[in-house]
Order: sequence, then structure tokens, then C-alpha cells
Amino acid sequence: MSENPQDYIDEMARKRGYVLDYHKVMAKQDFPVLQAANHLVSAAYLDQRTLDRRTKELIFIVSLTVMRAAKGHIQSHIRVALDLGVSATEILEAIEISLPEAGIVAFQGGFEAWREVVGADGIEPTVSVHEGGSGAGA
Repeated sequence: MSENPQDYIDEMARKRGYVLDYHKVMAKQDFPVLQAANHLVSAAYLDQRTLDRRTKELIFIVSLTVMRAAKGHIQSHIRVALDLGVSATEILEAIEISLPEAGIVAFQGGFEAWREVVGADGIEPTVSVHEGGSGAGA
């Protein structure tokens, strides 16, 4: 990868399919640390080894859900997974794996990220009920 911060960010975007806000700021403010962190991510996530990229995206989505990562971060991986041909149903099934180990609150964060990206809707009750919201934290 390039030693020029702008070229580096552009290459990250091409390889990952997204860049996070911290990537952009670190490229300008502490480029060597961004490069070091990105080398680890490349070795574990981007470089083709045994697992294919589709599988790695599903693992990333579940791990970010369990860690209660920011919704936008989860959504970036959901979008990449969709771009790679993973179906919305497959992504939901992966997020559901978080339920037994991480619980409903962690699941709801990943579910809400998924729902917004894929545009999933639900069934409204026909009886009077208080609004419950998404259940996901802000």
C-alpha cells in the first residue's frame, strides 16, 4: 500500500468496501499507527487465507453485534456482505447467533443495524398498545 495518506485511504476503501471515520482522521493525524492497525486487519480479515470473505463478513457482523459496536460500523459490514452476495436472510441468521451468548440487548443492536440496511418491515398490532421502539440503544 501507498506511503501517501490520501492514496492509502483510497486503497483501504477499495479493499474493504468502506472506511470508518477513525480511519480518515488517523490517516491525517497519526498515519504510522493507522498503517500498523491496518496491517493486523489485513492479516486477519482482508488477506485470502482459509476462510472466504463472505464468511469473514458474517463473523465480523456477529462479533460487532456481540461487542455492541456502533450501528454504523455493523452496517458497513452488512453492506459489504450484501455486495458479496450474502443474502439478507443469511445475515439475519448470523446476527441471531448472538442471542444465546450475548442476549437480547446485543442482538437488538445488530438487528436494528440490519433492519435499516435491508429495509425490513414488520407486522403492526391491530390492538391498542404502547410504542416500544426498536429496543436498540441510541
